[in-house]
Parts: sequence; structure tokens; C-alpha cells
Amino acid sequence: ARMVFGSDHPAVKFLLLLAVADDAIGLIIIAVFYPDPHHPAAPIFIGLILLGMLAAYLLRKKDVQSWIPYIAIGGLLSWLGLMFAHLHPALALVPIVPVLPGPKHDDGLYAEPADHAHADHSPLNNFEHFFKLPVDFGLFFFGLVNAGVAFGEINSVTAIILGSLLIGKTIGVTLFSFIGSKIGMKYPEGMQIRHVFVAGIVAGLGLTVALFVAGEAYSGESEFLQGPAKMGALLSILAAPIALVVGKALKVKELEKVEVKVEVEVEVEETSSK
Repeated sequence: ARMVFGSDHPAVKFLLLLAVADDAIGLIIIAVFYPDPHHPAAPIFIGLILLGMLAAYLLRKKDVQSWIPYIAIGGLLSWLGLMFAHLHPALALVPIVPVLPGPKHDDGLYAEPADHAHADHSPLNNFEHFFKLPVDFGLFFFGLVNAGVAFGEINSVTAIILGSLLIGKTIGVTLFSFIGSKIGMKYPEGMQIRHVFVAGIVAGLGLTVALFVAGEAYSGESEFLQGPAKMGALLSILAAPIALVVGKALKVKELEKVEVKVEVEVEVEETSSK
């Protein structure tokens, strides 16, 4: 995204938010629509998830400033609730992490003040920084293990998955963003429909969660489709060069520079008039 739009373009933050929401929805779909067929869902145990959220909320009310109790108590109860309910435990921290007290202003994961004493040390920020390296390390091996697919395993399923990611995602992001703009939800400042269109192409990159869904959706009797489906997810890497070419053709990097130049010229003219 930074290569396509430039490092400071609002489309980068738009894509980050989109990716988080998209992955969350993907995990919920896995939990709800792909339960273990040998163990039907037991919704009664969802109460444990609610209990975990309540525990995290009470810790917040008590102004507990360590993230460990939130995860150890709330996270464990949530994980047990999902496991006993026969839903995917990968969702365990989704209802807990939002309860952690966070910074009043977040400049991003990599933005550390020069003076460490003035760095934010809220439970959410500390949790994020503590787990960043283990999570990146784990994701690398997750991709390594789950992406082991022979190139011979390409068929119509591969084309469907690839088309869904590259074409479907682009159309979906662009169309619903356009509808949102028409009903009052404006694009981020500095973005227009062409930026959203290119962002939709970048969003078509479907690796971790797409591989995860393929593993869950094509299991058991349909396991022979798992390889071609994963290959479709892996081939979505084609979104990168497509986004670079389309972004250059639509000049998505240049818009902000032109706008800034116009604003400066207007200010200069107004100052001269005064």
C-alpha cells in the first residue's frame, strides 16, 4: 500500500482498518459456519465468553494496568467457552482485547517516542508490543505449513477463489464505499473513488485468513479441494503488481500533492490581497 499510495497517504490507514475488519469477519465466519461436524455447537457455553468479558470489564473498572490478568482470566474463560461450545478457539481474544484500557492517542505500533519515559504504557499498547514478534514469527510458520501446495493442484476451484479475491473484493470494497459516501459516510480526507478502487485491489491479497478458511471449508470428504483452494489464495499475490500498475495509471500518488499545491497557492493569493 505504501508503494502504491505513498507512506503518508490516508489510503494506507483505510486499508489497515479494512484488513482488521475483514479478518475479524473471516474468523467469525469460520467459527459460525465451519464448526466440527462430529461435535455440534453447544451455545450454552457461550456464557463463559460473556463471563470472560465481564471479568475483563471488572478489571478495567478496578484500573488494573497490567494486560496479563485480562488475558489470563478473561482470555482463558473466552477460550474455554469457545472450545466447549465447539466453535473455533482462534476467536478467544476477539471479545476480550477491546476491553483492555488503551492509549488516548495511538501513533501506531512502530511509533516509539525518543524519550521512552513518555511512551504510552497502557495495557492494550503493552500487550500489542509484547506479542508483535511472537505473532509475526507464528504467522510466518503458519503460512509456511499451510501453503504447502503442489502447483499441479490447480483447477476451477483455484480460479473461483482467485476471482473472488481479486475481482470480488475490488468490486465489494469500491461499491460499498461508494454507497457509504452517498448516504453520508464520507471518504477519508484526501481519498476519492479512484483511491478506494485501487485500495480494493490491494485488499484482494488473501493469505493468512484465506488459507485458514480454505483449511476449514474443505475438510473431510471435500479435502481434495483444499489444495486448489489454497493455491487460489496464494495466487492472490498477483494483486500486488496489478495495484502498482493501476495505481500508477490512475495517479493515486499525485492527487494529494496537487491538492496541497492548490491550497498553498490560494493562501498566497489571499495573503497578497490582504
